[in-house]
Amino acid sequence: MINEVLEETRDRMGKSQDSFEKEMGKVRTGRASQAILDGVRVDYYGTQTPLPQMATVSIPESRLITVKPWDVSVINEVEKAILKANLGLTPSNDGKLIRISIPPLTEERRKEIVKVVAKTCEDYKVAVRNIRRDSNEMLKELQKDGEISEDDSFKGQKQIQDLTDKYIQKLDEIFEAKEKEILEV
Repeated sequence: MINEVLEETRDRMGKSQDSFEKEMGKVRTGRASQAILDGVRVDYYGTQTPLPQMATVSIPESRLITVKPWDVSVINEVEKAILKANLGLTPSNDGKLIRISIPPLTEERRKEIVKVVAKTCEDYKVAVRNIRRDSNEMLKELQKDGEISEDDSFKGQKQIQDLTDKYIQKLDEIFEAKEKEILEV
């Protein structure tokens, strides 16, 4: 019983960490990253298609992203979708390839981005703590129903707290790495 609760807790906390890592990949740092375009959807013959599924996205230089649609006839739709995604990027189209230049960030803008990232990190920490609370409540419910002893319940709660500490530390490490990347000029 306790192992099932711990496994579910570990799984849910792991998903929170993965989600946070994905979100951090989308944050602009003044350097080119393919993850910036992951959320862009293109109207491809009436279907909203994710950009990476219909084009080759590459990073030839640290401040340049190139997008080469597999079907050149939709290059204008791809360009419109990038503009519509409101990423603060301006694509230029030469008929076969779209180039997106990543402008350097100002010091003030970098600090604003760090604040947003810190808030996002705190939100994910709250989510991990909520998972801890839910798991502890499950253990207390099992104890109340007589399925586990009081000692087992306390042991399980300690293991859940250890997991919580571990995942919060991982979130902090991801945040610190991203903060360093953002503030790096």
